[in-house]
Amino acid sequence: MLLNKFNGLKNGIIESGKSLWDKGLASGLNGNISLRAAVDKYLITATKTCLGNLSIKDILLVDIEGNVLEKGSASTEKLLHGDIYKNFPLINAVIHTHTPYSNGYFLSNKKFIPQVHEARLWFGEIEAIDQDTPSVLDTSLVIKALNKNSIVVLKRHGLVAAGNNLTDCFYLIQGLEEAIKTDFISRAYAASSAPGAIDKKGDLYSAAGHQYKMFSPEHIDEIVKYVNNDRKMQELGAQTKMTMELAVKIEGSEEKYRFSFRDGKILSVSNDENAEFVISAPSDIWRAVFKREIDPFVATTQKKMSLKGDFGKISKWYAPCSRIFELWSKVAIE
Repeated sequence: MLLNKFNGLKNGIIESGKSLWDKGLASGLNGNISLRAAVDKYLITATKTCLGNLSIKDILLVDIEGNVLEKGSASTEKLLHGDIYKNFPLINAVIHTHTPYSNGYFLSNKKFIPQVHEARLWFGEIEAIDQDTPSVLDTSLVIKALNKNSIVVLKRHGLVAAGNNLTDCFYLIQGLEEAIKTDFISRAYAASSAPGAIDKKGDLYSAAGHQYKMFSPEHIDEIVKYVNNDRKMQELGAQTKMTMELAVKIEGSEEKYRFSFRDGKILSVSNDENAEFVISAPSDIWRAVFKREIDPFVATTQKKMSLKGDFGKISKWYAPCSRIFELWSKVAIE
C-alpha cells in the first residue's frame, strides 16, 4: 500500500512515545506526537492513544489543513500541530505532553527562570500561556511564543516542543521537566530562597527613558555606556579576565559592530565583523533580545541566532556575558 512508505516514520513516533513513557514524561492517554511526512502532510498520533503503547495503526497521515488521510480519528490537537508546520517550514517534529512537575509549577507561577547554568542556556526565561480549554483552539499565542523559544508552556495543560526531529523535542521536554524538578528540590532544601530571582544590583547608569533605533550608532553608544559604567559588570569582567572581540550583526543587512573587550570593559567599537566571536540573527530576533523577550544564549543554543566561534570558550565568560545581555535591555529601542 502507498501509505506503507510512512511506516519508518511511524516507527520513529512509536519509539519516541515509548521513551517519553519510560522517563515519566507521559501518562495514561495524555499527549500527542507528530512528524512532518511531506511539505503539506504530517503524521500524528490518534486520539485516545497511550504514547507508551503505540502501534502503526495509532499513527495517522493528515494533510496540512487537518484532513485525515487514513482510517481513524486523529488527535484533537491536530489543529495545533498543523498550524506549527504551516508557520515554520524548518520544523519537522512536535511533541505535546502533560508532564507533572512542569504542569504543577505553572499552576502556581507565571514564569520560570532556571538557576542551573545548562538549563538556563537551553531555556532562558519561560512564561506560561493561559490555556482555558482541553484542546488548543486559538494557536496564535503558541505560534508567537515559538518564535522566541522552541518549547512553550500552556497553563493548566502541558508542554509543546518543536524541533528539527523528535529527539530534539524529547530533550527539550525532558530538560525543562528536570529543571523544574531541580527547582522544587532546591526550595524544599531552602524554603526561604526565591526561585528565578535576577540580581539587578550594580547598575550605575541610566538612559533617562530615551528610545533608540535598534543598531543605530546612538543605540550602540548607550550600550557601551551601560556596560562600562556598571559596577557588577566590571567586577565580573575582572574576575573572569574577559578579554575578547565580539561582533554582532543583523542577517541580510550591513548593520554590524565589533566590540573589543579587555577585562570586561569595552575599549572600542568598530563597524566590521572581523572578530573571534560573531553573533548574527534576523532583525526580529535581535528586537526580541533587546526587549528581553529571549535570552541570547538560549537563542544560540536553539539555533535562532548564529554564533561563529568556540562556544566552549565563550561560555567561560557566561556570567559577564549574561550581565551584558541584561544591560542591553535597559537601553530602550523604538
